[in-house]
Amino acid sequence: MWTTTIYPRFGDTDILGHINNTVLAAWFEQARNPIFKIFCPSLEINYDTFSLIMAHTDYDFVGEICFRQEVEIRSGVSRIGTKSFTVYQEAWQGGRLCAKGHAVIVHYDFRQKISTPVPEEKRLLLAEHAVQEPS
Repeated sequence: MWTTTIYPRFGDTDILGHINNTVLAAWFEQARNPIFKIFCPSLEINYDTFSLIMAHTDYDFVGEICFRQEVEIRSGVSRIGTKSFTVYQEAWQGGRLCAKGHAVIVHYDFRQKISTPVPEEKRLLLAEHAVQEPS
């Protein structure tokens, strides 16, 4: 499991001082960078070096996230398929689970515009960060 610490900005808040619901998508994306580095260590993003595309995301808000306190994003791999994998993520603040979600990421050839099998060596690296989702 990877962890990323986010320091909320004033602009991330709504009128009530809560983190706006649109911000979570950007925070979860930022926290997926270690996963992207498995496939492209330099994070040099172009057709020849990057092989991932987002297929689906979802988020469940289970508690308020507020300004002035850091947020820990926890990320792990909950499923590895033949051509895609699922990242499970949680946002924690003050020892409380505040949000959780998934991102389905497909191994993709941008030039041919087709999904391709996740290489075995990448599957093994992803498996090192396997997580069991809470029921």
